[in-house]
Amino acid sequence: MLGRPFGVPGDAAFQRRVLLAALQLLEREAGPVLEDFTEDAPLDARPAPEGISCPVSFPAMKRDGSLAQNLKDEATQLQAWHDVAVRHHGRSTLGVTGLKPLEIVDYLARWLGGGAPAFTVTGATQGDTLKQACDELRAYYLEAKAVQPGVHSSRSMQQWYWLDTAAGQAVLKLREIAANSAEASVKAVSGMSLVPRAVDNMLREQQR
Repeated sequence: MLGRPFGVPGDAAFQRRVLLAALQLLEREAGPVLEDFTEDAPLDARPAPEGISCPVSFPAMKRDGSLAQNLKDEATQLQAWHDVAVRHHGRSTLGVTGLKPLEIVDYLARWLGGGAPAFTVTGATQGDTLKQACDELRAYYLEAKAVQPGVHSSRSMQQWYWLDTAAGQAVLKLREIAANSAEASVKAVSGMSLVPRAVDNMLREQQR
């Protein structure tokens, strides 16, 4: 799960296996090396946040209307859950772009509408800004999802985001847009930067 490269807190045995697997990559004679860690992270057995109630109901992902508008509607509905997540954890991983969550959505919606927004993160290229915005959109969704009732594994969270949300569909579309961009920095992030290789593998499995 985003922000948990060593799995859930307190699981020293799993964390050790992840760390050793990462260190063993340094033993390779040639690189760069990119490998999947095949063991799924264990479930988080900690109790859910106290006082959680469902502040909003979530309909299924819209299949009609424009993707940009569906993304805006979906992200707006998710705001209440993200507020719960921030109150519970006392922090959020968002902030790299300097945009608020719904401002990130507006920024990405302009890309989906066929125009490259003028905004760029200070010191970053247009392509880097697009990648950072997509990363923060995913963080926004996963932080909100994590505090919803139920038990969520890293795999179920990934499947939910990429298969069941307008946000996941939007990022897949943005990868296509980036691949056809005349701006070199944007085209450069159309590879594995916007959509992880593991997600591409999952999508291929779904299509079989």
